[in-house]
Amino acid sequence: MKLHIGGTKSDPEWKILNAQPAPYVDFVGDIRDLSAFAEGSVETVYASHVFEHVPLSVASQTLKGILRILSPGGSFLVSVPDLRVLARALLDDQADIPKQIHLLQMIYGGQGNPWDVHYFGWTEPLLTTYLQTSGFIDIRRVDEFGLFSDYSGYRPYGDLISLNLVAHKSARS
Repeated sequence: MKLHIGGTKSDPEWKILNAQPAPYVDFVGDIRDLSAFAEGSVETVYASHVFEHVPLSVASQTLKGILRILSPGGSFLVSVPDLRVLARALLDDQADIPKQIHLLQMIYGGQGNPWDVHYFGWTEPLLTTYLQTSGFIDIRRVDEFGLFSDYSGYRPYGDLISLNLVAHKSARS
């Protein structure tokens, strides 16, 4: 099985886990609690602009939960707002007020509903370290995933604002 956490459109190759019920959602739940999935039952987990909604206090536990459900050799594709890119753009003296507000919403979440709050800002070294200490291996950055029309390829001002990483579970697990 391939699991798309936070997905919003049906795809025959992917099962969708979302915090909010909808006709396209296969599982209603939270990335922080994947206990409904058996150990090693998922070959790929995809989470685009979801992990920043997890408080830092449970980030490691959440990553270990993802690792648990991955099959040996499985992949975790994670996309989060790249705090370094967004901070540089925010500090640009040419950024007008509407652009600053938009950038701040990408950093802190749009806050239009209880799920749209970002608890933490991620940089590549920080997220890579959390992935490694949670047991992931062979972590690499990619420009875009190209799997879905989502924020993993979002370039509102030219530069990609997403940090996209692929991490793997050991094949010997």
